Amino acid sequence: MDGQPEIAKGLNSPELKRNKEIPFVDDFIELDHVKPGEPTRPKRETKEIHATDLGEVHSSPDSDTIVVNTPEGTLYITLEPDSSKSSRVNSPSTQSTDLTSPSTSKAAEESMALIQNEKDMEAEQRRANLRRNSISMPTLQNLELEVLRQQYLQNPQDQIPEHHQSSASGFSDGDPQADHNETDDDRAKAPLRSPRRKRRGRSEFSMDDDDYSPNNSVVSVNSLASLLREKLQSIPQKIRKKPTDYKLRAFVGLMFLAVVFFVGFAYVLYHQQASSQAYFDAVQFNEPKRLLRIHSADDNEILRASLAVNLPAKQKAFPCLPAHRRVGSECLEWQQSARFYLKCLPHDPGLDNTTCYSVEWQALRHDVYPTDCFDWSETKTNWYGGGQASNLSWPLNNGTIDYTPFITGNIQKSQFGNVLTRYLINSKGAAVIIDEETPLHIAINKGIKQICIKAQHDNFAYANKLTEFPEMRYNICTSRDMKSLHSSIHNHQRAPLWDGLKPADMMTLESLITEPVWQIAPRFKHELQAETISKYTEDVINLGFLKQGHVLINEYWQNEIGDLTVDTSRFETLNITVDKLHRRGFKVAFTIQPFISTESKNFAECVQKRLLVSERESDRRIPALTRFKSLASAGMLDITNNRTVPWFTEKIQAVIDKYHIDSFYLDLGTAYDMPMYYQCEKRLINPDQYKTIFTKTFEKSLNIIGVSGAVSLPRPPIFVSLPPFESTWEALRSVIPTMLTYGISGYPFIMPGAVGGDIYWPGSEQFLPSSKGLLESNATSTETKKLPEVELYMRWLQMATFLPVMKFTHLPSKYNDEKVLEMAKNLTTLRQKTITPLLLKYKREALEEGLPLIRPLWLVTGGDPLLVVKDEFAIGDDIVVAPVLYPGQTTREVYLPAGLWEDGIDGSMRKGSRWMHEYRVPINRVAYFKRLPSDLRFR
Repeated sequence: MDGQPEIAKGLNSPELKRNKEIPFVDDFIELDHVKPGEPTRPKRETKEIHATDLGEVHSSPDSDTIVVNTPEGTLYITLEPDSSKSSRVNSPSTQSTDLTSPSTSKAAEESMALIQNEKDMEAEQRRANLRRNSISMPTLQNLELEVLRQQYLQNPQDQIPEHHQSSASGFSDGDPQADHNETDDDRAKAPLRSPRRKRRGRSEFSMDDDDYSPNNSVVSVNSLASLLREKLQSIPQKIRKKPTDYKLRAFVGLMFLAVVFFVGFAYVLYHQQASSQAYFDAVQFNEPKRLLRIHSADDNEILRASLAVNLPAKQKAFPCLPAHRRVGSECLEWQQSARFYLKCLPHDPGLDNTTCYSVEWQALRHDVYPTDCFDWSETKTNWYGGGQASNLSWPLNNGTIDYTPFITGNIQKSQFGNVLTRYLINSKGAAVIIDEETPLHIAINKGIKQICIKAQHDNFAYANKLTEFPEMRYNICTSRDMKSLHSSIHNHQRAPLWDGLKPADMMTLESLITEPVWQIAPRFKHELQAETISKYTEDVINLGFLKQGHVLINEYWQNEIGDLTVDTSRFETLNITVDKLHRRGFKVAFTIQPFISTESKNFAECVQKRLLVSERESDRRIPALTRFKSLASAGMLDITNNRTVPWFTEKIQAVIDKYHIDSFYLDLGTAYDMPMYYQCEKRLINPDQYKTIFTKTFEKSLNIIGVSGAVSLPRPPIFVSLPPFESTWEALRSVIPTMLTYGISGYPFIMPGAVGGDIYWPGSEQFLPSSKGLLESNATSTETKKLPEVELYMRWLQMATFLPVMKFTHLPSKYNDEKVLEMAKNLTTLRQKTITPLLLKYKREALEEGLPLIRPLWLVTGGDPLLVVKDEFAIGDDIVVAPVLYPGQTTREVYLPAGLWEDGIDGSMRKGSRWMHEYRVPINRVAYFKRLPSDLRFR
């Protein structure tokens, strides 16, 4: 070729191999710098050396030189003692001796020559703009590194020749002084060099004898030295993990936990949904958890119930057998324990938007008591209705009571009160109505936020078993909101309360609203005489501003309770006294009871005619005895006996004919006043059924103005009385919650107790009110009679002015205080001009729809169902009353529902839907607000 030296021999000739200007064909060469026809060296045959082929490792005394035996010869590596950093080889000081020379001096000379040749080669390559590829070693495995490190530490250091013991490093890059100044920690944290890109087709450790050259030897030795040094430096760093490694691993671990959590959550949620079966569009029942959920039309959960909570949690339910199934009902059975039915009751959507579901439990053995609990922790709702108890307030979920038979009793004995209804309603528009045949026990737990109902027989309340095993039936009704639901349930459109009322009944109803009830109820029998009644009515007339109304005389018009005749020893001229009262405009009412004292002249006759309740599982001729108020022993008329009703009616009619008595008040006692082992002619569901039968038996034949207790709505004009209250501030604060509860329970016509408290409520010492809040009257000091304290009486009178019936025992004139009399006159005027017309207006609404006259604020138009206010009440939609209920208080917090209101104290307009703080109420005034038309402020 032109310009090229003549090639005398082949490509394997020594001359071609010694020609430095001819690169190997497998080296990385920029080919555009190689001229056409330029000879290239042939590809070298390589023999790869693995790390396991390395021999023993020796070190020098100063530990700066490493000697490694290889199959191709001995390799000497000099390390820089002050730096552990690995860098690119610029001026390698790592030297290789002749692989066969035993002389150390000759090896040193050859090493120096090899270093010089390497420098010359690199300079020539830079001038020719050729870049040789970086040579990288195969990655040694951790086990191989550990073998090298152990050999390095165990071999003696005096076997390395002196001329290879050097403090200079062939791996230092840049300024040597800078490297020397670095600390050990800096060197340990320095990153390792990236591995060089491996050339294809050959190994950089290839050292064939035929192809060996000084350049190849130097490059291969330097590459091996770099790899060994890097691996040895990485040993302490592998022991001491980098912080970034921990952060990365922590992040990966957290991500793994998050994935596991979400997968588990999705799994649980899926199985919950899969195990929940939908019934009737709005009902979901999770059988494994026995969790019942009911949703509204807009898919909001309005009721959550845990069913059969007393059954084992792991007990599984199965579909009922065909013999036990019912048409239209879903049926499940827990074998040998209980059977469950769920059904959607038919309704007319055009009539109202209320939907009801029937739930029924049947126990399958004696020790199973069906128990369902309604949870308000998740739904965040308030519950109302049922009844009152000493530990319960308004709403019901603010109190606590253990499982108690749901029968009437004495609040002071941790029992339910005198008026009950098996009806519960929550603020989200769901109601629970329990069947009257269910042997019901109720518990309310404020801690776990549950109302629980249980069916269980016992030896008193539910001794008469209607079924062999306990059964529980109730309905769950829902509507769009609480107000519409309550109106729908208590709606009497199909059978309105006014249906069948006579004009005399309507007159009695209106007279009780418009006129006061004057209660003459001395504690002891000898205190009640004809002169007492005459004097009392004269004092009423002398007031000059109060109407006459009804004079209510307690049971002491008889000599003994059960005589059913007037005690002529104390009322010789009672007929004359009654005529005088009639001329004065009063109406006279007697209190009657179904109890016959063992001291009564009628007791023997009743026993002989078997008119009394008998002892269970004994001779029917033996009466069952009980206690009632001041009576230590008394029998009880069996109202289910067909012979009892005519006998009792004859006795009462004789009194009416002789003394012209206008009406009667039924004092029926409570369920606990029944004999312990009672047995009637006809089996009773529970003791409270007695008072229901007694009231219905005589409500059409007698003019009855009130009853002392009830478990079902009596026919108007009968008012249901509140329980007796002590003359205390605490009792005053209990009046409003009790009235609201009775109204929500379905009793629109309620008769409160006497103004100032029922001081002279007759009864044994255990029923006597306490003497708190009492003040001796100067006018009656010789008789040691007492009056409520003045401030308590005034605040009580202010509240009673707005109630359906005003009942007095103590007249305002007894205080000889002009301030009390003046306030009583003003309140009387307010009631006659403003309150009475409103009560008569809402009386018609109560007869038609069953809504109470006295309503909670959430039942008022614009009221908030979630709002809990137990010291205010409303008359229909028109008046909101906020009386003062604490001694010495002249300010209070007042809430007004949405709308525009007129302040009853100063006549100013007040915006609704807000709280008024520190509202001032003087001692002689009461806070009340009248609703105004919403557009009045623009006129």
